[in-house]
Amino acid sequence: MRQYLILFSKGLAMGVADLIPGVSGGTIAFITGIYARLIKAIRSVKPDNFKLLFKGDFKKFAYALDLAFLIPLVLGIATSIIALSSLITYLLANYEILVMSFFTGLIIISALSIIRRIDGDFWPTFISILIGGLLGFLVTLFSPAETTEALWFVFLSGSIAICAMILPGLSGSFILLLLGKYEYVVGSIKELDFTVIFTFAAGAIVGLLSFARLVSWLFQHHPKNTTGILAGIMLGALPKIWPWKQENGEGIPENVWPHEYVGDPLLLQALLCLAVGILLIVTLEKLAKD
Repeated sequence: MRQYLILFSKGLAMGVADLIPGVSGGTIAFITGIYARLIKAIRSVKPDNFKLLFKGDFKKFAYALDLAFLIPLVLGIATSIIALSSLITYLLANYEILVMSFFTGLIIISALSIIRRIDGDFWPTFISILIGGLLGFLVTLFSPAETTEALWFVFLSGSIAICAMILPGLSGSFILLLLGKYEYVVGSIKELDFTVIFTFAAGAIVGLLSFARLVSWLFQHHPKNTTGILAGIMLGALPKIWPWKQENGEGIPENVWPHEYVGDPLLLQALLCLAVGILLIVTLEKLAKD
């Protein structure tokens, strides 16, 4: 029971991280010493193991999927996300500038931290980061402020975001921000909209069984280039979460400088929130080293 409670508490921490763009649940798993076991358990979710379930061999099925590990961990993640989704929704609705400033600090320092860990020649690393940066910036140009709420897109968002959620350093919530589905998904969790929740979860399962394996392969065979591109994407896509936005004549939000913002730009408070975001990642990095 003690081990289950410890796993549940680690799941709670991962759930908090997965709700915050710039912080990865994979990072928390790495820091708490369960990352390798998590990846192994995810890879065990395959048709051959499910044949054991259909044969009625529940004991071997539970052992093959490491359910004694996955169940308390997933329950912790789900509990945390459900409990905090209302708070995140409230903060975004009432303190958007400050929340986005906090997210910006998280993402900047996370990307720089990832780059610092790349052990390779300068030019290949630089080119990888540059390619990722251009890709990230293009996403902000072609990604609308609001995307369709159709279930197929919610499913796709879950499939893509889950790949980031299981990787140290890359945030699934950040991917949802890029896809324009962060507030919608978090709001659906708050409102217990089970149609959206189950559709997103189904997409996440498909992502685990397909895309996540591809991402894992890339990290195994091309770790430096893959890491550089991902870090570049995070930096290049920062305009997407720029705190100060103003609607133009066509009603489309555009980034503006704080002094151009109509209303109180809350500049000092925003800078403080940005610094807090940076400090949070620095602290997590220190814990990981310890």
